[in-house]
Amino acid sequence: MKARGGRWIEHWDPEDETFWRETGERTARRNLFFSVLSEHIGFSVWTMWSVLVLFMGPEYGLTPADKFLLTSVVTLVGAVVRVPYTFAVAVFGGRNWTIVSAGLLLVPTVAAFAVMEPGTSFSTFLLAGLLAGIGGGNFASSMTNINAFFPLRRKGWALGLNAGGGNIGVPVIQLAALAIIGAGGGPRVLLGIYVPLVLVAAVLAACFMDNLTSVRNDTGAAKDAARDAHTWIMSVLYIGTFGSFIGYSFAFGQVLQSQFGRSPLQAAYLTFIGPLLGSLVRPLGGRLADRYGGARITLWNFVAMAAATAVLVTASASGSLALFVAVFVVLFVLSGLGNGSAFKMIPGIFRNKALGKGLEGEAAVAYGRRLSGASMGLIGAVGALGGVAVNLAFRQSFLSSGSGTGAFVAFLAFYAVCLAVTWAVYLRRPVVRTPDGTAGPERVRAGLSRAEV
Repeated sequence: MKARGGRWIEHWDPEDETFWRETGERTARRNLFFSVLSEHIGFSVWTMWSVLVLFMGPEYGLTPADKFLLTSVVTLVGAVVRVPYTFAVAVFGGRNWTIVSAGLLLVPTVAAFAVMEPGTSFSTFLLAGLLAGIGGGNFASSMTNINAFFPLRRKGWALGLNAGGGNIGVPVIQLAALAIIGAGGGPRVLLGIYVPLVLVAAVLAACFMDNLTSVRNDTGAAKDAARDAHTWIMSVLYIGTFGSFIGYSFAFGQVLQSQFGRSPLQAAYLTFIGPLLGSLVRPLGGRLADRYGGARITLWNFVAMAAATAVLVTASASGSLALFVAVFVVLFVLSGLGNGSAFKMIPGIFRNKALGKGLEGEAAVAYGRRLSGASMGLIGAVGALGGVAVNLAFRQSFLSSGSGTGAFVAFLAFYAVCLAVTWAVYLRRPVVRTPDGTAGPERVRAGLSRAEV
């Protein structure tokens, strides 16, 4: 392993056990730690408007529909920027892009600090929210970077820790808001705390992270992944899991305020619980997928999400706050489980496609790794768009009926579609027909590979 100017590592071979044991593991863990720190703060900045809207009382002149539109804009930008952030690591280097992406978080944080006061126009708030969306891109670049540092046998653990550490940025900023509201502080106190944290993350990345010369853009892989139907099928499923997680993270406190009349402090006491549990349980979803199969866990997870949403429809219509909060937290947990199991399906899908093409050994591994890595950025971006749909659905529901019940009915229908797609594409096993039309003893190769995802 040799580094040149700008902390570039020219030789990196984590699959070599001797290299990994002597120098690779220590370097990879160091980069993982500081990558998680930057991504964690990125998630906090991305979702800070889920907290700031709780501070915005009647004196701000915003309706519930305005607030849902504001959080929709934040979520939309966070989803879109995941695509260029995915490939930025190969263009600039993992360390270099982490410094840049961490430093960029100062822009939305300072902008929000400047505009957070009564009398600011709604369009100005929308612009500040648009800037905050860049925090959502840190997840994509961080996952791409860390994926390159670890050997195949350790990627699941490393990526799970990286994703979970980032996702916990959502409840952390909500807990910070709870403490500040409880102490009688305002939104600028919260934002003032995060300005130095952003600077610390950027400086630590500059001091302790590395770039890998072996990481190079493969535009062909991106094009191949975009042309593959499974990329878009899995995007739909990830809308149902991660889209739900991030959308509900933005919307939960607003629903408690708008529909159940909770004060900012009362809402803040409850909003962090769901995102916290959903973040912590994500690795469990991956572990269950390892043991029982990602498609099976994802299918039953969507069944459970649909059942929980049906109960939420009842709780919302009847105005039962206790039942509503309890089941909403369960829905957060299920979305976290689904995040882990759905993302775990992606490498299996492309590995089995390689086997279906007749590839074996290292050729099959390389094919699966190439397409699964490229598809993850696209799937993550499209999945995050689900958060936009969640907030727009709540906005329309409150405009139409003054409650979120209509939105929950729409979510229930979508989860039903997701479970049907999961079963039809990845679990239903077609059989080979013999010339006389009867079912043959062998299953179609594609059916077998789908069932084993």
